[in-house]
Amino acid sequence: MLKIEIDEGSGFCFGVTTAIKKAEEELGKTGTLYCLGDIVHNGMECERLRKLGLVTIEHDDLKRLHNVKVLLRAHGEPPETYALAEKNNIEIIDATCPVVLQLQKRIKQKGSSTTSAALPQIVIFGKNGHAEVLGLVGQIEGRAIVVESLEDVKNKIDFTKDIVLYSQTTKSLDEFHDIIDYIQSHIAEGVLFKSYDTICRQVANRMPNISAFARKHDLILFVAGAKSSNGHVLYEECLRVNPSTKLIECSDDICLDWLKGVTTVGICGATSTPKWLMEQCMMKVKELTSQPNMP
Repeated sequence: MLKIEIDEGSGFCFGVTTAIKKAEEELGKTGTLYCLGDIVHNGMECERLRKLGLVTIEHDDLKRLHNVKVLLRAHGEPPETYALAEKNNIEIIDATCPVVLQLQKRIKQKGSSTTSAALPQIVIFGKNGHAEVLGLVGQIEGRAIVVESLEDVKNKIDFTKDIVLYSQTTKSLDEFHDIIDYIQSHIAEGVLFKSYDTICRQVANRMPNISAFARKHDLILFVAGAKSSNGHVLYEECLRVNPSTKLIECSDDICLDWLKGVTTVGICGATSTPKWLMEQCMMKVKELTSQPNMP
């Protein structure tokens, strides 16, 4: 008999849970709420909330809105978003994750100086264009250097000038340490280098747990939205330890052929993957394997 297990450690992180709860509370009162950007990097959850009245807008839309309520998602926003909201009499429902908020404050403090010559190079290990990274870079008016890889570190950083390194909260801890090691081995003598591990432990701690979970099963169904940064990281870890790992966005992506000859199926996901979606995938597996032509 086929055994199906949903990873208990998968699902929304604290920041996403809080943002969605705030959205649901406001929608329950008014039936309509604007959200700046996708509330979570999962299309299925965004669609569920859209049906409840959540309207996703972009920054250009915000400029045209007045006298409404707008939710800021867990990823955070740069200072100019708050200034624009105040100008347009927009009430902000701030759901910025506390971990992200603390990182924003640290970068702003480190990047503040009376003379630009005294500022170190502020480097952020993160994904260019990611909502959280845009909010972090905005704390110091775009002066941060964003690196996505060791190649970026080699090409974008001046190793003869002081360096302060931070990380997007959802990046890989191992990759962050690789970058630290490279900078330490190439920085010029007498130049200051400081690194701050700002990776969220709710994400980092999932890596060893999800790795152990992936090893337990014949087939892994990793459920995540295409835009999910940490979903990509966690999926790659599952794939590394279990080549029979399939990346899916919803239950409709599950193929019957994957299930042939399989005795155990593990279902897991990103910090942006709702539990209800993983449960839906479990029901789909049960439905497919109950078909008469299933060996």
